[in-house]
Amino acid sequence: MTSQRNSFAALVGNTPLLELRRFGQALRLDARILAKIEYLNPAGSIKDRTAWGLISEAEESGRLKPGQRIVDLTSGNTGIGLAALAAARGYRAKFYLRNTIGDDKIRLLRHYGAEIVLIDNSEFLAEGAIHAIIDRVRRENPDAYYTNQRGNPANPRVHFETTGPEIWRDTNGEVDIFVAAVGTGGTISGTGRFLKARKPGVKVVVVEPGPASVPSPEVPYPDAIEGVHKVTEVDAGHLPENFDAAVVDEVIVTETAQARELARVLAQEEGILAGTSSGAVLFAAAALARRPENAGRTIVAIVADSGERYLSPPKLGPAEAEAPERPVAAAELAASA
Repeated sequence: MTSQRNSFAALVGNTPLLELRRFGQALRLDARILAKIEYLNPAGSIKDRTAWGLISEAEESGRLKPGQRIVDLTSGNTGIGLAALAAARGYRAKFYLRNTIGDDKIRLLRHYGAEIVLIDNSEFLAEGAIHAIIDRVRRENPDAYYTNQRGNPANPRVHFETTGPEIWRDTNGEVDIFVAAVGTGGTISGTGRFLKARKPGVKVVVVEPGPASVPSPEVPYPDAIEGVHKVTEVDAGHLPENFDAAVVDEVIVTETAQARELARVLAQEEGILAGTSSGAVLFAAAALARRPENAGRTIVAIVADSGERYLSPPKLGPAEAEAPERPVAAAELAASA
């Protein structure tokens, strides 16, 4: 048996589940949390699965031609996965991003050879902004292949075919609760559908940002959680087409400071350096694990990417930057999560 692989795509998936024992002890949790360590994908995040799903479907259908440019609107990680695959398979890449995206992700995209267009965060607050920006992306790149991560069914399909079956296999079917965030909707929808098809009693939970972590006309540059979007009290036109609300049983709210603190606890208790979105997911998982009815149950939480992508200071507007963030102690989280 050999571990040799012959392509980037062959390295995608089959990431491990890690039981967070010390993390659970530190927060006095009664349920078992298993973290799916997705930063072990070749380009460093769960979005490598999405990227491979989008590219392989486009190649098989003949819609993506050799040497063609791929283009999309991204919050970073899907773009990084697409840029890596483009480099590995001979395509060019161009991505449109909010100007609040961290410099670490932008540097990674450029390192893979992708062209970057930054869009002011305030533009996303207008009515119908997402569709207007996507129209701009397609209009400015008429000869490119638009991967459409928000609405392409290949996105949730790849999670139905890989992420869900891996969790089922590696828990021996003992998963009780699945927790993830919503970026494009592919992970929660595809994985959730698979798990519920195998075990209808599985609970699917989404974590979303609280009011202080969401852009608004008054505060267009909050300290936000990259890749974690609201799904409640949001106009349907702003939700990604791939998000299947019917698969979701509960939504738990967290703020950026709480997400950062849970990521810190994970690093200092388990040696796993995860991103802020993973901290948000773990905040929700911890809240669930603390409920008496969940004692002894198995919760699977998505650790989507590495904290190495978030070491640069967050990009804040002048008003927000004046107020320093108050640290949240683990003990406080244990009482309030």
